[in-house]
Amino acid sequence: MSDNKSRFLAEFPQLVSELKDSLANYGMPQEAIDWYERNLNYNTPGGKLNRGLSVVDTFAILKGTTASELPQAQYSQLALLGWCIELLQAYFLVADDMMDRSITRRGQPCWYRVEGVNEIAINDAFMLEAAIYKLLKRHFRSEPYYIDLVELFHEVTFQTELGQLLDLITAPEDKVDLSKFSLDKHSFIVIFKTAYYSFYLPVALAMYVAGVSDSKDLKQAQDVLIPLGEYFQIQDDYLDCYGTPEQIGKIGTDIQDNKCSWIINKALQLASPEQRKILDENYGKKGTQYEEKCKEVFNELNIQKHYLEYEDQVAQQIKTQISQVDESRGFKQAVLTAFFNKIYKRSK
Repeated sequence: MSDNKSRFLAEFPQLVSELKDSLANYGMPQEAIDWYERNLNYNTPGGKLNRGLSVVDTFAILKGTTASELPQAQYSQLALLGWCIELLQAYFLVADDMMDRSITRRGQPCWYRVEGVNEIAINDAFMLEAAIYKLLKRHFRSEPYYIDLVELFHEVTFQTELGQLLDLITAPEDKVDLSKFSLDKHSFIVIFKTAYYSFYLPVALAMYVAGVSDSKDLKQAQDVLIPLGEYFQIQDDYLDCYGTPEQIGKIGTDIQDNKCSWIINKALQLASPEQRKILDENYGKKGTQYEEKCKEVFNELNIQKHYLEYEDQVAQQIKTQISQVDESRGFKQAVLTAFFNKIYKRSK
């Protein structure tokens, strides 16, 4: 594990302790405090933590230093904002897993499937989200940008939920209707469901703390980070279909799960009536035989070639946009380049 990640993880127990104290102050009995602690520890720190780490890294770039050189008090403040994003992610995932009836998450049973949890997971998801605002109030209440942080979290949460809503009504797992799919819908879903909270939120939080928060700078960041987030999700869709389990750490299930992915939407755009019929009859059905028939159509349509063309085109467009970023007010192209370099041509 990198030193960066270890230092970030070392901040989490203190936040759990603070949140437990707030329950104790309300007079909650110990069994409820213990439950909340288990909820926080089970659902929050287990992922890659890229979103949370990006807050610290972005601030360091804006200040012309490195994360390891930040004074401890400043590092803790930034790491707390990073953990607030990870709490937001945990909130989404606990709820998402119930909606999708998922079995495992991050190599362990989904929270609602842990013995004794069941529907209590709904309230546990709410409490993960509420933790964000308890922590922001305690640590940032006296900062001039406090309300900006609160409003940013509220706005991005709402945007993510809009993306989730469109995804759920477009592609329910138990009712396949490919006529509801389109590349435009896919674009809206991934921008709202993924790009805002995964790419724009960490950077905007760091910008507020660094004092580089002119509306023009926030717009410059958003104009690059949202297409970058869309590209990231399209990569994910591509890897689900064409990546190996060794690469992506799981077996791809988008075809059998009726996911509104870029792959199926691109295929629908290109398919002949005969190919469309095969997709209508086989997409979203459980069983490798149905999946293989869909993949045969994808291969006939040369979807891999279309993806690589898209990747080249979007990479060129993003690089051009980054090169045109105005750095006169303190924002830096390097913030955006760092994000781009992390995901360009990634294979997992």
